[in-house]
Amino acid sequence: MKIDFEKSTIADLHLHSRFSRACSKNITIPELVKWARVKGIGVLGTSDFTHPVWMEEIKKYLKPNGKGFYYYEDKKGRFDFIISGEISLMYTQERGRRIHLVLLLPSIEIAEKINEYFDTKGRRDYDGRPIFKIPGDEFVKDMMKISKDIEIIPAHIWTPWFGVFGSRSGFDSLKECFKDEMKNIHSIETGMSSDPAMNWRIKELEDIAIVSFSDSHSFWPWRLGREATIFNKTDSYNGIIKQIRKNSFIGTIETDPGYGIYHYDGHRDCDFSCSPEETKKLEGICPKCKRPLTIGVENRVEELATSELGIKHKNSKPFFKLLPLHEIISLCFGGGINTKKIWGVYKNLIEIFGTEFNILLNVDEEEFLKNNVDKKLIGLILKNREGRIKVKPGYDGVYGKPVLEK
Repeated sequence: MKIDFEKSTIADLHLHSRFSRACSKNITIPELVKWARVKGIGVLGTSDFTHPVWMEEIKKYLKPNGKGFYYYEDKKGRFDFIISGEISLMYTQERGRRIHLVLLLPSIEIAEKINEYFDTKGRRDYDGRPIFKIPGDEFVKDMMKISKDIEIIPAHIWTPWFGVFGSRSGFDSLKECFKDEMKNIHSIETGMSSDPAMNWRIKELEDIAIVSFSDSHSFWPWRLGREATIFNKTDSYNGIIKQIRKNSFIGTIETDPGYGIYHYDGHRDCDFSCSPEETKKLEGICPKCKRPLTIGVENRVEELATSELGIKHKNSKPFFKLLPLHEIISLCFGGGINTKKIWGVYKNLIEIFGTEFNILLNVDEEEFLKNNVDKKLIGLILKNREGRIKVKPGYDGVYGKPVLEK
């Protein structure tokens, strides 16, 4: 299945500014636009609308198109954004609860109303992803009072500490978190350590749209758009939100779940990881430090799954399991993904074929050969397109690693 870029838009609506913790200090809106174009992304989320300084930059660089999109304009033309951000809710309700939520907003005016609301709850100037002691259901109810057009998406729902299904979040279901406000939750974000097929196993998600975004902490193309959602072409906020709420978008782009930093169980400090089966044998205890292991996504999915792997529903969307092109080049030639050698190959491919997503998804073998692309690299790109590159699973904050099978 090739992607028709004339009729579709690839969107990455969950990322961060330089004001969020552990993010690149070089993130600016022009840099995000530059690399989104190289990647082949058509719409970005602004991220971090709650941060006062970043919001001033949003207002400085972006202009409204009158339909809920905000655009950056330079010599290369216009590039579209949606006002977005991520917040953390940490509160006690019988026991400790913690969730991250992605917010998509129809306008800067609505963003300012939400920021006024947050100012009654606590500070928002210390981090691009601020923390508030607001229960999930109460928060959704309050957002709907501000605007029914606000889209609230539970973020990376399986990650241990802040995913709503995470092993340490305090919840076992969306209903437990959002109660009567479940009617206003239309989608969930897979996160890097899970893919749609894993989420289809959960009965509660059968009628929920499954979207994917990068949660990128930099503008580099091996982070930006590493996960994304493919929408039917639109020039409006409502055009995007309608597709989410009606589950009518085209599909998603996912990394191999093993590439994510929480797929397997383990301890980063102990340099130890293991499968759910091994964890069971160890009774959940790290053999090195004798403390409880951080339980990863695969284990947690198995715990909550109501169906076997392989089930599909009538609303299930196709998805592409892809590793970033830098990773594929690095796997082929050796060396770190940010080395001069890897960048040289990458830039040459972009000059020939236009965008990274075009290379990863559309360019056929004959066209690669016609342009003298290394045959081993062609093989890996095509294998990547089929989701057949083996990945040593990540765990407890450590990225998974693609490996060449002998």
